[in-house]
Amino acid sequence: MEGIEDLIARAGVDGRRPRAVLAALAGGRWWTLADLVRETATSRRTVEALLREVELERSGDRFRLTRPPSGIAGIAGVTREAAPADPVAHLLPGHADLVATMEELIARAPRGRQALDHVAATADTVVRRALLMNARFWLDGARLLCVGDHDLTSLATALLHPGVEITVVDIDERILDHISGHAERLGLSVRTRWADLRLGLPASAHAWADLAITDPPYTPEGIGLFTARAVQGLRDREQGRVLLAYGASERTPALAWKVQHALSQLNLVSEAIYPDFNRYFGAEAIGSAADLYVLRPTTKTWPAVAARVDGLSAAIYTHGPQSVESAKPAGPAARTAAPDPGEAPEVLVGEWPKDVLPRVQRTRLATWLAKPHAGDPRRVAIAVPAGMEAALPRLLLATRAREVRVTLAEPPGGLPGAPLTSLYELSAEGPVVRAVRLAAPETDEGRVLRHILDNAHGKLANTWREGLIRIRDGLTKRQARALVEAAAPWAGEVTVLELPAGRLAELPAAVRASVRAAEEAGAGVSVSGDAGRPG
Repeated sequence: MEGIEDLIARAGVDGRRPRAVLAALAGGRWWTLADLVRETATSRRTVEALLREVELERSGDRFRLTRPPSGIAGIAGVTREAAPADPVAHLLPGHADLVATMEELIARAPRGRQALDHVAATADTVVRRALLMNARFWLDGARLLCVGDHDLTSLATALLHPGVEITVVDIDERILDHISGHAERLGLSVRTRWADLRLGLPASAHAWADLAITDPPYTPEGIGLFTARAVQGLRDREQGRVLLAYGASERTPALAWKVQHALSQLNLVSEAIYPDFNRYFGAEAIGSAADLYVLRPTTKTWPAVAARVDGLSAAIYTHGPQSVESAKPAGPAARTAAPDPGEAPEVLVGEWPKDVLPRVQRTRLATWLAKPHAGDPRRVAIAVPAGMEAALPRLLLATRAREVRVTLAEPPGGLPGAPLTSLYELSAEGPVVRAVRLAAPETDEGRVLRHILDNAHGKLANTWREGLIRIRDGLTKRQARALVEAAAPWAGEVTVLELPAGRLAELPAAVRASVRAAEEAGAGVSVSGDAGRPG
């Protein structure tokens, strides 16, 4: 008992956490360490320190008290009902079916990637997020931007409130495919966009949303970047809000201060912070829990966001090649594969060492993806740092040069497939990928697809419509737009650069279907309607 009393005494006014652990143990049930950490939102180190002071009966990875020490109930002095109030916990029992649905969707979701700091939230958590947004804000006709959504908050919100339009941006192609597939199956208004947020927010997500929610990497750099992108996604600069999940161990307040300092640099108002609102399967170092922040921009937020994203680092994660601790300059890798003098490019894209072709024009990766290059270079060389390989297909699509040389940190696991193979002849030697633009196609479907890919920065619905009109005299804009909508309802306001890999792979077949429909229209088959958004 002395050891327990000492631990509680050292906790001071934060002694509610260890007392909650003792109260849970005193109940007599079997626990796993992960369950006990998540139930009490107490860090693993604190829980383990308490467990060392009591006698435990064990069965596999489960344990329980053999006999509660005398007086433990009095020392605990706390029950779950006495924990900090959850603003929507009382609503949860009325949504048991939704929780069950989310449990199934989460169980089917792709496994988290450590290099992306993925830790899955519980089904209760994502439903409570949806309930809180529904209780706090007017969601009829509202737009929600999910800045990363490994937790599937988008699906929970759409199921709870079908009147919300939702856009998900994420770097993980598997998550985008999982969300879009279930959204289509369930008839939900959820659209998906690929993005490496270090390189920018997708054009179709800029100034689009009324609310944004994010559960980013728990580093100051990750919090600052994801929150800045969430702010960029707001269309309502006065009433828009950003919901942010962030957690730290009760033992490391300095880490929480660094994150909150990063938020303060964005000049955001913290309207509310709900302690331990989010619970996770994992992240035991922080008690498998995170607070939920409700942030509101001010007039000073927008210039602060611009400054933040201009000066950001690619190192934002806690694990992997782009972790804050392991990040290294891209220069040495790029230098070892510098272009031969006889193949000197006219533009260097990315972070090349200053002494490599110092007189050649340079531009950033983010700029290359954001807008078409003003010139018409024949050769381009691109340097891609470790951890950003997923951007390779989009960097090639954003390039209109005849020859492209891409230097990666390591040899690629494979080369991009369709539709890149209809645009380039691709080869790889070590970490260098070479792309040589193919000759203009001769078939109608090839010409339409090439027109789309040659204008990858433009809205897909527009470039697709233009391509159809080019191959079919007499086809009106309205007819062509209807053909695009029929072949690809997902085209909408998206650009080719934002399409998830699954949609990119579908593009050639969808273009083929629209060309066939255009042929039928030319033969006298009626093409009517004004479906979809105007291109």
